[in-house]
Amino acid sequence: MAMKVKNILIRYAISTLGLILVALGVGVSIKSNLGIAPPSCPPTLLNLKWTGISVGTFTWMMHLLFIIMQFCILGRKFKWRYLMQIPAAFVFGYLCDASIWLFNAIDAPSTNYLVQILLCLAAVVLTALGIKLEVLGKGWILAGDMTTAVLCQAVKGRFSTVKVIFDISLVAITAILSFIFFGKLTGNGSTVVIREGTLILAFLTGACMRFTDPILDRLFGHMVPKEDE
Repeated sequence: MAMKVKNILIRYAISTLGLILVALGVGVSIKSNLGIAPPSCPPTLLNLKWTGISVGTFTWMMHLLFIIMQFCILGRKFKWRYLMQIPAAFVFGYLCDASIWLFNAIDAPSTNYLVQILLCLAAVVLTALGIKLEVLGKGWILAGDMTTAVLCQAVKGRFSTVKVIFDISLVAITAILSFIFFGKLTGNGSTVVIREGTLILAFLTGACMRFTDPILDRLFGHMVPKEDE
């Protein structure tokens, strides 16, 4: 029993480290002012409209909507363990807020294009590392990833294809809301939500994982116990 508890703690510690790195990626991407990763576009845009509600709060609200969407699609096939997405949503949301606060305390958003590109690439690496650790730990389940998997099952499509369509949909919704709220497609004029950085994060993260995944497998793979141990 004690060993099982220890194994669970190890898995969730690794997954939590993954969430922290992804949240740091969100903070760095916002600091770059060159565009946000697709899953964070709607919460960031809504925060620009209603500044009294944090990006993290809008993030977990969006994740709860994703969970409801999953339930509507799956019906009786929705498993109770999927409800672990709810605490994951809160943890990730407030980690995003902590990351944004941290980088805001350091400096204002960058205006030097080279620095913006470097920050965007740093966000790519942080996100790639974080996603791998989430998967490796098999602890927290983020609603965005699970929703993609559920949609993939529903339409019988490839995960990578459905993921791209899902991300494009989030960016399109953000652009529409941005135009309605601010008369611009990219943000409120001072904070950029959609730009080339959005594309960089959308397409380079997967490519980056081809290089970072083997490294993390070597560093953490032996630490992760099997779920039935």
